[in-house]
Amino acid sequence: MSDSHVQTPRDLDPLPEDLDGSGPGVIYTCPMHPQIRTSAPGDCPVCGMVLEPVIPLVNEERNVELESMTRRFWFALALSLPLLVMTMGPMVSSFDLGVIVNRIGDHLALPRWIHASWAQCVQAVLATPVVLWAGWPFLERSWKSFRTWQLNMFSLVGPGISAAYFFSLFALFFPNTLPQAFRRGHELPLYFEAASVVVALVLLGQVLELRARSRTSSAIKDLLNLAPHTAVRVKADGMEETVPLETVVIGDTLRVKPGSRIPVDGVVMHGRSSVDESMITGESIPLEKVAGSKVTGATVNQTGTFLMRAEKVGADTLLATIVRMVAEAGRSRAPIQKLADQVSGWFVLAVIAAAAVSFLVWALVGPVPALANAMVVAISVLIIACPCALGLATPVSIIVGIGRGAREGVLVKDAEALELMEKVDTLLVDKTGTLTEGRPLVQSVVALSGQLESTILGYAAGLERASEHPLAQAIMTYAQGKKAQTRPVEAFRAIVGKGVTGRIDGHVALLGNTALMADAKVDCAVATANVNRLREAGQTIMYLAIDGRLAGYISVADPIKATTPQAVRQLQASGLRIIMLTGDSPVTANAVARTLALDGVKASVLPQDKYRHVQELQQQGHIVAMVGDGVNDAPALAQANVGIAMGTGTDVAMNSARVVLVKGDLRGIARARALSIATMKNIRQNLFFAFAYNLIGIPLAAGVLYPWLSILLSPVIAGAAMALSSVSVIGNALRLHAVRI
Repeated sequence: MSDSHVQTPRDLDPLPEDLDGSGPGVIYTCPMHPQIRTSAPGDCPVCGMVLEPVIPLVNEERNVELESMTRRFWFALALSLPLLVMTMGPMVSSFDLGVIVNRIGDHLALPRWIHASWAQCVQAVLATPVVLWAGWPFLERSWKSFRTWQLNMFSLVGPGISAAYFFSLFALFFPNTLPQAFRRGHELPLYFEAASVVVALVLLGQVLELRARSRTSSAIKDLLNLAPHTAVRVKADGMEETVPLETVVIGDTLRVKPGSRIPVDGVVMHGRSSVDESMITGESIPLEKVAGSKVTGATVNQTGTFLMRAEKVGADTLLATIVRMVAEAGRSRAPIQKLADQVSGWFVLAVIAAAAVSFLVWALVGPVPALANAMVVAISVLIIACPCALGLATPVSIIVGIGRGAREGVLVKDAEALELMEKVDTLLVDKTGTLTEGRPLVQSVVALSGQLESTILGYAAGLERASEHPLAQAIMTYAQGKKAQTRPVEAFRAIVGKGVTGRIDGHVALLGNTALMADAKVDCAVATANVNRLREAGQTIMYLAIDGRLAGYISVADPIKATTPQAVRQLQASGLRIIMLTGDSPVTANAVARTLALDGVKASVLPQDKYRHVQELQQQGHIVAMVGDGVNDAPALAQANVGIAMGTGTDVAMNSARVVLVKGDLRGIARARALSIATMKNIRQNLFFAFAYNLIGIPLAAGVLYPWLSILLSPVIAGAAMALSSVSVIGNALRLHAVRI
């Protein structure tokens, strides 16, 4: 790869026209080697993996590598199953497929130069396309890993597959050259099923990994799709035209109509409206926008229309910034991954060194026939050290553990997240929709001046019936539940940012905030003390005045979920420090934090603030989990060591996170933590089994017992030991089905 194609990280910010993946500046990188950056698609020059776009292409519907690996997996599985039945069937039942094949083949004569049975030839025929086609990517990547000396998991898989397959091929065509130590009776030592099954298992792991990475890419695509494709530009002569979003430049005057998404970041020039900024702040209550107010691209305009001036376009918008944050976090690699690669590299070197030393010792000082026995020993070492059990140790436990979690409503998307959950020491939580229900509800209705509560609710519901504000919907829902009589309203008028007015039964009624009451010179002093107490508890107050006198007030709040206090206590008892990050006001945030006795709170934070706070904690050495449910949480969810999304939240949040709580219940985090502890304990046991077999099996295969007991471990026994280690690992992993979480 030429230096002209390699780009440094600061070159990676997409150009404005590249946000949809259609521009010329798309940058590609390697999942295993993120330092590789190129302006053209292709294969990684280090490990051979297919390069992926740093910012996923919106117009790319197919994942070519995933399709290829999936196709290869099903092909390998289809041919490996009859191989397993043919070789392992007689050990567990009276059914012997090999005998059946030989009987069928008795009617056809094999060429004289083939000294094998029909069953053995069929094994070779079944295994050859599996190894040479389905397993070719691993053989190629293994070769590249040795050529570049970047040893990794493919460095283990390649020699294991090659040793089992090519030795079996040699034994099939040149059986007379093999010493008796290779044989069990008159049977040829063939390991075609081992090579084939290893290929199928590794392909399965690749398919699962690629699907997990695709979900990360889909989160970015969801973010990109939030931006509208067009904007309404107002020309100097006042005429309006619909133009593609990428043609909008700084300084353009744009019209934003009701129900449409704001095209770019800018400022309101003329008009009023309410804008749903929940994708930025996470708050469900829209914000009032007047001349001079800042507006953000991709947020949703509601009832009004206004003119705005474009100030940030393309890659400079807040949405583009969020996209880059999610992409950057998704490409970062945890230190444990690098450590695993290093361990794998040393293991490969140790196995190859053991095989080479064993060959030399037996060739130089071994009994007759020295070279044949040397080959027996070297092949036995490679076969017994085949990374099948080592490769199964983690993924089988992970697959079973993830399935166990799914039964409890805890969806874990990748192995690393499950591994890290037990190490998390700091939990960052969003407020709206995570700790709270995510929608405003009426908390109390207070009647004053001799009025009845039903009268206050009837007047309020009548006034709010024509409003689309979320607080109005909360009052209407409450009134319907109380079966309050909604009174008809005349001369209805909505006052942006303050409230609503109208005439009911001949009386002038006002419903709104303190500013509306002040404009109408309504004295609210009698309610001040109780209202202040409610506000400190995080509730929003709407006063009702009838004919110029305060008649009562209604408090509305986003209530804390019933299960949240118990979940917080469980998590704190397990050693987690819980900090709330929210875009809501400090008053409301502090009220929720006091109620739940949280360890910390940060209010009025934007998406990039949450993202940076996660980074700061990580730089201090903390293992951070972030739980949220909105678009605004996506960067922090992606950057956190473990991102956790509520199943009741947005698709972007769920795609950015690595763990999804289907029921939207924070107690699921405690279950996820318990599942992580159980799974990691199981993995450590599996790794112990795998390494113990290797520590015992490799010396035995090398012939350490021969000088004393004249025992030379044949590849047949080596293959059986390898299979036994795999069975032990799988059996232990299956115990996770019964673990309590």
